[in-house]
Amino acid sequence: MAVGVWRSLAVKALTLAVVLVSVLLMVVVVLGATGVSDRMLSAYVGEELRTVRQSLSQRIRDPVELENALEQYRKELEESYGLNRPWYERIPAMVARVLTLDLGYSRTITSFAGSRKVADIIVERVPYSVLLVTTAVAISAVIGINLGMRAAYRRGSLFDRSLAYLAAASYALPSWWTGLMMILVFYYYLRIFPAGGLSSAPPPTEPLARALDLLWHAFLPVATLIIVVVGGWAYVSRTIVLNIAQEDFVQVAKAKGLPESLIRRRYVMRPAAPPIATNIVFAIAGSIGGAILTETVFNWPGMGRLYYDAVSAFDEGLVVALTFMYTLIYIGARFVVEVLIVALDPRVRI
Repeated sequence: MAVGVWRSLAVKALTLAVVLVSVLLMVVVVLGATGVSDRMLSAYVGEELRTVRQSLSQRIRDPVELENALEQYRKELEESYGLNRPWYERIPAMVARVLTLDLGYSRTITSFAGSRKVADIIVERVPYSVLLVTTAVAISAVIGINLGMRAAYRRGSLFDRSLAYLAAASYALPSWWTGLMMILVFYYYLRIFPAGGLSSAPPPTEPLARALDLLWHAFLPVATLIIVVVGGWAYVSRTIVLNIAQEDFVQVAKAKGLPESLIRRRYVMRPAAPPIATNIVFAIAGSIGGAILTETVFNWPGMGRLYYDAVSAFDEGLVVALTFMYTLIYIGARFVVEVLIVALDPRVRI
């Protein structure tokens, strides 16, 4: 039995590795074959040439000499960005380098310390995304799962119907709109919380005061994510528990006269644990990637805002590196889910 489980996990790991390579190949095709990469880099070269033209025009008065200097500089830029080579030579080489965890350098974005290394930038941003989104996921999961279970056990009641409406409304709320409403109410009208950012200006110097200031700035984005996520947790948990509560083995346990608490704990919650754990793991993994819209609305320097800035700045190297990291996080979470299912569900081991 143990050999079969390990063989199954090894096959899953190999399959997920194929998924990682496939996603990166899709990125190559999207960036290269569609011409997006060339247009992004050409636009960046053109923008840099316009800046250089303004500085050179003050030193070079001859128009012909100025154009020759700009043309020479254009060729150097195109060579440094790889535009002198076709995309099917430039982008796969970049992806192969990323696969070896050599994430390279960003062209436009730097870390807070001024480094252009993509690894430094990502390592710097991950803790802020974890602080923001993982906190929201943990709180919303605890609240949503408990509400969903209560609704499932009281099916058809006023509480169940009310929760269904509230869950639908929560799930339908766009995170960016909810964030803007939170800023409007709590910053503009009530003046209780800041509109965004990571800390006050100037930031507190003492560690405790700095930590409290960070939590003060994180309150609105965390509350926004909880509002838009908790309804989904409640509805999914209710559906899972309700479906399992209607299974034949649960009805047999009730017919035997077993205590209701024992039935809920052993016959309902244990089979419900694998799907609920799956949702929790994927939500936590997604939190490391960050919430792009929420972090952008609140100017929170996490992974989501970093991805937005990378796309806005046409930084294809950073986009490829972040796509690789997001896919790697998903694959790690998927493998953790496989191990959890084996541990929580004896039927899988058999």
